[in-house]
Amino acid sequence: MPITSQQFDEQLAKIRAKLTSQGVLVTNLAEQAFETIYQRDTDGAFIVMNRDDEVDHADIEIERDAVDLLIKATNEGCRLDSGQIRSMLSAVKVNNELERIADAAAAIAERVVSIGDRTTPFPNTTRVLTNSVAGILRDTVKAFDKIDAQRAKAVLAAEGTVLKFQDVINRDCEQRVSEGKMSVDLAFDLHAMINLTVLMADHCTNIAEQMIYQATGAIVRHTNAGWVEHELDD
Repeated sequence: MPITSQQFDEQLAKIRAKLTSQGVLVTNLAEQAFETIYQRDTDGAFIVMNRDDEVDHADIEIERDAVDLLIKATNEGCRLDSGQIRSMLSAVKVNNELERIADAAAAIAERVVSIGDRTTPFPNTTRVLTNSVAGILRDTVKAFDKIDAQRAKAVLAAEGTVLKFQDVINRDCEQRVSEGKMSVDLAFDLHAMINLTVLMADHCTNIAEQMIYQATGAIVRHTNAGWVEHELDD
């Protein structure tokens, strides 16, 4: 018996539930990676690096489920409306973004291992940045789970603050290096971790774009004037 539109929605809902769980896992992984920075916790860093495999396995399973559902709907002539198609496209793209955020968390953990037992303190703004990005991650997962365009727009609005924190930290590091308060190698490792943290926030904005697209049908793009929505007709 051919798959019906309702059955498609039911299967897609299961895929989305797996993605929400994936989002929670990735958020926890990122928060653990951030904490290893301040604790100089190499054991914890190795745990983060190993847990990245969990995300990879879930990523493959979700991708397979999405492809199988699309093949079934196509082969059996299931009529899908624009909302259903947007939801499936968004799910596939969000899956990819979450996997990349987990990769960034693992890369941060690798830097922590590289730092080893060096105890030179980092600028206080570093923790402010990582706390902010952890909050952005949580909001991003909630926006996806509820298909919440307003929360997604809040994620987009937070991008400017993240970039300001990045600039402050980079300037602080330059000054510390010039004053001999931080080694060049340590500053390099911190710079890499900050860039990876900002990259996580960037992936969150990509997910937020998808949620606005799914909820409203509008394509959101970043311009020199800020975030702009382009309305599309169904």
